[in-house]
Amino acid sequence: MSGAGAEPPRAPAPAGVLLRAGGETHALGGRPWLMGIVNATPDSFSDAGLHPTLDARLRLAGELAAEGARVIDVGGESGVTNRPPVQPAQEIERVVPLIERLAAALPQVLISVDTYKPAVAAAAIAAGAVIVNDVSGLRDPELADVCATTGAALVVMHTRAAPKQRLQDPGRYDDVLADVIAFIGERLELARSRGVDERQLIVDPGPDFAKTPAQTIELLRGARALHEFGRPLLLAVSRKDFVGALTGRPPRERGAGTLAALAHGMDLGAQIFRVHDVAAAADFITVLAALRGEEAIPSALALPDELRWERPDQQLE
Repeated sequence: MSGAGAEPPRAPAPAGVLLRAGGETHALGGRPWLMGIVNATPDSFSDAGLHPTLDARLRLAGELAAEGARVIDVGGESGVTNRPPVQPAQEIERVVPLIERLAAALPQVLISVDTYKPAVAAAAIAAGAVIVNDVSGLRDPELADVCATTGAALVVMHTRAAPKQRLQDPGRYDDVLADVIAFIGERLELARSRGVDERQLIVDPGPDFAKTPAQTIELLRGARALHEFGRPLLLAVSRKDFVGALTGRPPRERGAGTLAALAHGMDLGAQIFRVHDVAAAADFITVLAALRGEEAIPSALALPDELRWERPDQQLE
C-alpha cells in the first residue's frame, strides 16, 4: 500500500455538527447514529433476498428501529456488479411503496433512499425519504438539483467507478486518502453550486467502492482527515469485502470484523454508521461508551435476574 507509515492529518471531529434533512435540523456529535439497511432487491450481496416481500421488509425496518436505528436506508438496486442496472421505473416500484409505509409507521426514524438516479430520488422524497444516499459520487449532477429543491440531505461518496462497475486496480492510487479528499472536495463544491445547502451534506469515503481491500484499509487508517470538510462522516463498513478479505469469511459471518471496523470508526469520530446488524452495533457502542467514560453510569445499575442465565426454554427457541 502506498503511503505506508505516513502520519495522516489529524483533523478533529466537529462537535455538534448540524444536519439539515427534509426541513428539520439535527445535531450530531454525541452517540453515533446507526443507519439500518433494508434492501428492496432480490440480489443483495449480504441477504440474497432474505426479505422478499413488502411486509417482510416492513417487519425488518421495524425491528431495526426498535434496536436503535436512527436512519433506515432503503435500496432498490443491488451494488452487485454482475447484474445490469435497474431501470428507474422498476426501482421506483420497489422503493416507493416501502418508503410510504415506513414514513407512516416509523415517524421517529429518518428514511434514506440508496440511489444515484434523480427520478428515483425525487419519487422517494415525495414518499417520505429525507436523505439521498448516492453511491455514484454525484455522477449525475441533477441529483443535487433534486436535493436542493426538496431540502433532502445528500451523501457525497468517493468512487472512481461507474455504478455497477467493479474497479479493483492495486495501482490505481498513488495515495488513496489524498484522492478521496480531492474527489469529495470537488463533489461537495459541485453540490453547493447546484443549490444544496452546506448543512444538507454528508461525507462518505466509500470503503470498497473502486478500491481493493488493501486500499480501503489504507483509506480508513487516515479517514480522520475527512473531518476537514466539517460535515458528518458516514462509514459504511458493515460486512464489507475488506473485512471478508482479512477474516476469510462470507458476508453474514463478518459480524465480529464489522464491530472492529466500527470501533475504529468511533476512534475517528465518525457520526453515522451504515450497518446490517443494528442490535449488535448498538450494544457495542453502549458498552464501549460506558468503558470510555463517555456516558454517565448510575450507581444503581444492576442486571435483572431474568438476564443472569440462559433458561432451557430460551435455548430451544
